[in-house]
Amino acid sequence: QVQLVESGGGLVQAGGSLRLSCAASGNIFSINDMGWYRQAPGKQRELVATITSGGSTNYANSVKGRFTISRDNAKNTVYLQMNSLKPEDTAVYYCNARLLYYSAQVVRSGDSWGQGTQVTVSS
Repeated sequence: QVQLVESGGGLVQAGGSLRLSCAASGNIFSINDMGWYRQAPGKQRELVATITSGGSTNYANSVKGRFTISRDNAKNTVYLQMNSLKPEDTAVYYCNARLLYYSAQVVRSGDSWGQGTQVTVSS
């Protein structure tokens, strides 16, 4: 009942920039936290950054000062601006939303994930 669609991944050289977007749609009542996670080959999925509905942010130490998370509540969209990219940032990036949604005329809580977008940083 809720879909998250990511865009903006791709191939970039080290030192370059990319901007990821993730739009949520469906039977949404409200969205609380939104965030970005990533998973590199052979590694566990890890938190990159999160943002509350009020705009408070949290970042992994490895991306502080290089990545910026933001959101547009009117559009149910979260963004991740990634600057000074490094080869170690290469991963599949996943969008996440913790939200309330309508189901059978009842409001339920849920944790929704996007399908992932590949980010590859070449050295």
